[in-house]
Amino acid sequence: MKKSDVAAAEAILFAAGDPLELDRLAEALALSMEETKEIADALAREMDERESGLCLVRMDGKVQFCTRPSYAELIREVLQVKHNAPLSAAALEVLAVVAYHQPISRAYIEQVRGVDCSRLLTVLCQKRLLEERGRLDMPGRPLLYGTTEEFLKCFCLESLDELPQLPEPETALLKE
Repeated sequence: MKKSDVAAAEAILFAAGDPLELDRLAEALALSMEETKEIADALAREMDERESGLCLVRMDGKVQFCTRPSYAELIREVLQVKHNAPLSAAALEVLAVVAYHQPISRAYIEQVRGVDCSRLLTVLCQKRLLEERGRLDMPGRPLLYGTTEEFLKCFCLESLDELPQLPEPETALLKE
């Protein structure tokens, strides 16, 4: 691995701003995916070792530079960014249902939760934690919802595969 490749990857990721697919980075650097993953690992290690204010975040085959969470308050203060209100328990329930069963319709979410979720879905879409993923091929053509890259970033996940396994239904009933 050449230092110039690491520096080029760093420059590309900084300029991109948004998450960048590893295969696009590999193509830009004219390297294999394996070499590109090694470069991303090296960048992440280097930033950790020197305790940089930035870190390399991985999400579903994409990488992005982000500020470290420990500096969030300072950044908000300096940039005068409004503090996001924490998510309610109901919003977290909706996110969990969607994350584990996506793409999913509002009717299914409401069946699982037993209450109307239309307002929560609107709020979670506005916060870019959920997005519309198409429509069901049935009467009324209901919308389908799924999680976003912002959801992965918010919960520090590289992919949905990192979500904890759901307990078996019989086990869940015995614990109650």
